[in-house]
Amino acid sequence: MAEAERPRLAVVTDDRGSWTAATVAQLFDPARLTQARHLAGRTKREVAAAIGVTPAAVGQYETGTRPRAELIPPLAAFLGVPIQFLTAGRPHAKLDASAAHFRHLRSTRAYQRAKAVSLVEQLWELTHALEQRVRLPQVDVPGFAGGEVEPGVELPASPADAARALREHWELGTGPIPHLVRTLELRGIIIALAPLADGDVATVDAFSTSRLPRPTMVVTRDRADDVYWHRFTVAHELGHVVLHGDTIPGDTAQEREADAFAAEFLTPRLSILPDLPGRLNFSVLAELQHRWGVSINSLLYRCRETGLFSDSTAARAYQRLQQLRQEGAFPAQSISGFPGEQPALLAQAFEVAAQHGLTLPALADQLAWTLPRLRELLGMSDDRPALRLV
Repeated sequence: MAEAERPRLAVVTDDRGSWTAATVAQLFDPARLTQARHLAGRTKREVAAAIGVTPAAVGQYETGTRPRAELIPPLAAFLGVPIQFLTAGRPHAKLDASAAHFRHLRSTRAYQRAKAVSLVEQLWELTHALEQRVRLPQVDVPGFAGGEVEPGVELPASPADAARALREHWELGTGPIPHLVRTLELRGIIIALAPLADGDVATVDAFSTSRLPRPTMVVTRDRADDVYWHRFTVAHELGHVVLHGDTIPGDTAQEREADAFAAEFLTPRLSILPDLPGRLNFSVLAELQHRWGVSINSLLYRCRETGLFSDSTAARAYQRLQQLRQEGAFPAQSISGFPGEQPALLAQAFEVAAQHGLTLPALADQLAWTLPRLRELLGMSDDRPALRLV
């Protein structure tokens, strides 16, 4: 693939203080405790046991009662946040779990949804902090309520029609889209890889919301291990953004519509149809997979829905594909080898701000986050050697 285009970012324009438990208790924000607990995936009972109070007391802290000053340090330590994280006064985007589309809603547990939504809240806080210093690309998503480019433009209701109309609006032509994630970032969409625990990753998969000033989507890291699944997942979440921004998530029909949008957006029917084989040929399908950037599974589905394959032929093809993969054919390819499919907008924004004096410690202090957490959400790896006391 060619080098991915980088968004053009312009500069718009720290003090590290010390916090005491008494000061934090005075400035305590119940919503921050709830957010920290959700991010840590902890129950009120677990928090209570860790700091020596009752679960009812933790519930009271989350509804307005201030904890005693001596409880602040163990509370913050158990939840893995700096003590100043629990204070009021910082911008906070408060979302409800009903404001996000989850790829596998029925199998996603309530605590996992709460954790994911809190992650999106943090992404907004990071984006907001960077936008005080750097001008990010304008939001160019027709129909999105917060859109900055032609906000009055609406897309068709049909998933396939909407996909074709969005391609036309973004001037993408009718061929393959070489750098999908970078394409979306250039239109002002925030994308991140989720730093979730393994068990949460397998269940949550991906989610998105249109209830923030910028459309935001998160793809879990298991999808990043296969660039073709990753691209389809991103296109699926884009479908939710453009089709379901004003609807309540959770309808299985919405998931089917998002899939239909993704298929047409990545492989327009009129463009892919002449390329599809009339009989099962995995060599042809492998070449099309590379050229169009979609999985062989997706191509087989296209063959069936366009009438090239019967249902029985498609079923046999899926079975044979599974056998070939078990034998080592068609191995997954990580997005690490595809720069245009890796989220980079927030990291690039920080790089621009850093040229004008912003440091990671200063930004972490402003957000009241740990440095590792900031690096995670910026998509930066920490290559420093791990040291331990001896």
